[in-house]
Amino acid sequence: MKNMTQKESTIEPFEKIKISPSWAFADKTRKDTAYITHGYHRYPAKFIPQVVSRLVVKYTKEGDLVVDPFGGCGTTLVESKVMCRPSIGVDINPVAVLMTKAKKTPIEPTKVEKQFLKLKEKLKSFSKDTKVNAPEHERIDYWFKQEEKRKLAFLFSEISKIKDQDMRDFFYCGFSNILKNCSIWLQKSNKPTRDFEKKPADPFLVFSRQVKAMLRGNADFFNLLQEKKYLKTSCKVYCADARKIPAKSNSVSLIVTSPPYVTSYEYADLHQLTAFWFEYIKGLSDFRKRFIGTSYHNKKELILNSKIAENIKESLLKKDKKTAEEVATYFSEMNQVFEEMKRMLKKGGRTCIVIGNTSLKGVEILNAEVFVEQLQNLGFKVDDIIKREIPSKNLPSTRDKKNGRFAKITDKKKVFAYPTEYILIMEKI
Repeated sequence: MKNMTQKESTIEPFEKIKISPSWAFADKTRKDTAYITHGYHRYPAKFIPQVVSRLVVKYTKEGDLVVDPFGGCGTTLVESKVMCRPSIGVDINPVAVLMTKAKKTPIEPTKVEKQFLKLKEKLKSFSKDTKVNAPEHERIDYWFKQEEKRKLAFLFSEISKIKDQDMRDFFYCGFSNILKNCSIWLQKSNKPTRDFEKKPADPFLVFSRQVKAMLRGNADFFNLLQEKKYLKTSCKVYCADARKIPAKSNSVSLIVTSPPYVTSYEYADLHQLTAFWFEYIKGLSDFRKRFIGTSYHNKKELILNSKIAENIKESLLKKDKKTAEEVATYFSEMNQVFEEMKRMLKKGGRTCIVIGNTSLKGVEILNAEVFVEQLQNLGFKVDDIIKREIPSKNLPSTRDKKNGRFAKITDKKKVFAYPTEYILIMEKI
């Protein structure tokens, strides 16, 4: 859909938007979407690199600055680097930043392979008599059996001794991605659920397989960038708030991002294994407080900047006050993010926001419509709105109708949460 005027109703045109088949990238295999470093680490709700690359090619030229305020696992940054666009990404989640640091950093293949061989030799020295400084934390003991915990602690200690920061981050990323396999977390569930029948994977074996796959991805990434002479293209990531991005005003050509949904605190639950092992957090409630739209945030001065958002809030107040406050806080904080986007973008620069709609407590949460209205009220105009199907998104795709939270696969009350999503392309006037 092109060029909706500010005077038009926001909701009505959305109902007329037809699905754009080419944006589903349904022909792309797992191998295609996990090429180079994109397959380093599992991550819920990540968008596929093909979405980013098409947007970057369409709206920028070499040398243009690209920003992702909700950097996630670094998809936008990796794709920008491959196309010689300097980039900046931020994320409030240190686990996401760890992944991004590894994924965006090409390492000379022979160097990292030599380091891996050294690491494997160290692991051979481990025995049941090896003294290990295993972490003492109730949540780690909640998820890990003693044998796997000791091996993981030994492995983590050996990685921590690597002096080169880039290589250390590379192996830390591999370590992070094996934690679920080595725990009693139900393997097929994104939702934190213990499976007492599960036989955890051997940490050393699964780490070796993980790193071998990452070595192939790194080599492909390094060789691709070397061939294009893009190895030195600037690519920076920060653990920071999306409302305070280290980019100069009027300097950014394109923003490509997939914001968290209103229940973004669930990312804390999903990433808790890494967060506890790396001592990023002391407790889950502390972790949850960092995310956009949580009920912990100050609600004294909420500026929703959207009539649609106000209507959603009123509808939710009739059902559940806490949920209404969470949603209102989310939309208010997203409006602040959009103000920061406006500050950064050049005149004529665009923000491309990938977002889907959902429902809570039986109320439709029209994220896309609210975002368009907020951005229009801040001085953006609609360039295009694309509706795409999500054929293979790594996301808990079901929610409980009553509380809106991610539901178990077997839950009879489940509803599919995000079968389609929108790409909102808004231009700074």
